[in-house]
Amino acid sequence: MKITTVEAIPLRYPFHHGGPPSGWGGEAWTEMTTLLVKVETDEGITGWGEAFGYNAIPATKAALETMVIPTVVGRDALRISELMRELQLSLHLFGRYGVPIFALSGLDIALWDIAGKATGVPLHQLIGGIARETVPTYASLLKYQDTGITSELCSEALDKGYRLIKLHESTVSEVAAARQTVGEKIPIMLDVNCVWSPKEGRLMAEALFEYDLHWLEEPIWPPENFDGLAALRAESGIRIAAGENACTAWQFQAMFEAGAVDFAQPSVTKVGGISEFLKVVTLAEIANVTVAPHSPYFGPGFLATLQLLSTLPSIEAIERFYVNLDEDLYAGALAPTGGAITVPTGPGLGLEPDPNFIEKYRE
Repeated sequence: MKITTVEAIPLRYPFHHGGPPSGWGGEAWTEMTTLLVKVETDEGITGWGEAFGYNAIPATKAALETMVIPTVVGRDALRISELMRELQLSLHLFGRYGVPIFALSGLDIALWDIAGKATGVPLHQLIGGIARETVPTYASLLKYQDTGITSELCSEALDKGYRLIKLHESTVSEVAAARQTVGEKIPIMLDVNCVWSPKEGRLMAEALFEYDLHWLEEPIWPPENFDGLAALRAESGIRIAAGENACTAWQFQAMFEAGAVDFAQPSVTKVGGISEFLKVVTLAEIANVTVAPHSPYFGPGFLATLQLLSTLPSIEAIERFYVNLDEDLYAGALAPTGGAITVPTGPGLGLEPDPNFIEKYRE
């Protein structure tokens, strides 16, 4: 089965989250963005992937169009391992981590979607078989820097059935407000997005200790300072999570060897796709590290993560960005019910994107 065309399709669509504009990379997010990767074959099977993402979409799209697509047209869509290895080898000159791997991630997800469709089975059947029909989800709140909004949205999330909540804040006051709102039994995670030096991390960990965090996510700058993470993990008594900024299993291996984390957070749209994600899961199991995937997106990357987690019952929950969409790519099929999401059972990733949504919101 030959690849005939590959298309990178950026989408931009409205969302609401109950607070002031949030964002990273110097730009406030007033709309949600997704970069789809559409792969067509000579046998009429189309696969859909998603490449990271957000403010990096123009760069990732350029990487796909200038480095990846010219190489893969005409290749066998079902020889995924061979093709991905060749691409990593040929593109390493342009960067082993970051945008080139984001681009490969989107392609890899689309190829696995094709593989499932070619055999008529969902992804979970290809990679070991389903172990649970529904996957718990946690509410991943945005950054508000406002204790009132934080409390209000934590309460709202509980009312909707969520039983784990993640904050994106960098001060203690919002954490304190969240803990007061949800009580002692609801796990709270805190993602500070690599904002502290090792010394600042130690001081903040001391201040946060009384709020019994389920994990403290990416507390140290830079994210590849695995020794700094390991030291904070050993000294603070707080479980450490990291990995959304790591690409390929090699970076995760270094992270595990350093003893840096309790929770590893591969992002399927950044790490190298489904193929590389599976390698990280194996390494984490050997290292006795829990996997807690990064998945704050709404396209094929989220679907791929859901399929993967359906085969891995030891993984606690899937991350879902706590925002409201007027419309979505899958017509509401992935909306949580009672704090959990039902795993689709269609071939490949399980669902097909809505062509009307794509036409309406493509850039």
